[in-house]
Amino acid sequence: MSAPPPPDHGVYISPAQTYAEVQRLRRTVDQIDVKLDRLLDDNREIKEVLSDHETRIRAIELGETERQRRDELRLSGLETRRWPLPTIGAVTGAAGAVTGVVALFLR
Repeated sequence: MSAPPPPDHGVYISPAQTYAEVQRLRRTVDQIDVKLDRLLDDNREIKEVLSDHETRIRAIELGETERQRRDELRLSGLETRRWPLPTIGAVTGAAGAVTGVVALFLR
């Protein structure tokens, strides 16, 4: 089967050339499709990481991490044990002053 002669005002494209061009376009679209799938997978991973990051930041801001709870308990325990120290010092100082006054009168 021979190709018809080209018209006077245009270019003739044979069915074989059309088929080859369609195949080339199909391969290009397939490559784009693969790249888009990779991009979507990367986007999903980024969203998961971002969501996890946001969750951890919110927990830190609210003081809800295990470490923060443990530190808060430790600090409150230290503060509770520290409060008697000034009282003991005051009592000891007062006892010393009383002893000094009594010693002064007993001379």
